[in-house]
Amino acid sequence: MNFQDWLRLFQEQILNTSIIEWLAVGFGVSEVLLAKKNNIWLYPTGIVSILLSMFLLLNVKLYAEMLLSIYYLVMSIYGWVIWKKRKEDGANQVSWSTKKELLIAILISTLGFIILYLALRHHTDSDVPILDAFVSSTAWAGMWLLAKRKIENWIFLNISNIVAIPLLFHKKLPLMGCLTTFLFIVAIFGFFDWKKIITNHKAQVI
Repeated sequence: MNFQDWLRLFQEQILNTSIIEWLAVGFGVSEVLLAKKNNIWLYPTGIVSILLSMFLLLNVKLYAEMLLSIYYLVMSIYGWVIWKKRKEDGANQVSWSTKKELLIAILISTLGFIILYLALRHHTDSDVPILDAFVSSTAWAGMWLLAKRKIENWIFLNISNIVAIPLLFHKKLPLMGCLTTFLFIVAIFGFFDWKKIITNHKAQVI
């Protein structure tokens, strides 16, 4: 398929995009911009996007990402509570992960991938079990780190995003694919923004 054929297919997919996908993308964009700004409102905005995305993913048989959305929903509620509590306590909101936290994140990714792949391979009709499992397991770790306001969340989420982008286009979810591309770019800036927050906090302490 040449570029013109791909562009024509993309235009057709955009024209056939449902209102639910448009809304999911809109709330998803708002969520990541609020996360970049370290704003607690990322969670209620994200919850709306997650619920809409769950419906879309179920329809295209991305079962692991559907499970990921359920996990996102739980972690969003958990993160919302944790962020609110830390704000009330006046605690530093952003930090680097400890070795223990990084190890937990890696374990979440590794064990999550194995469990999801086996489940998808043997108990569903998924045609992309490896990619679906990888995207979901690395994002699980990223969301856990985000809830704890650890800067490495951006790294894990972008490892997930870079694989999710072609997967979503393959599944004919062009807007979701574009959203994930946008998330990938914003996550890069988010990492450096959070790094600046940590640096400024250290300077104030000194």
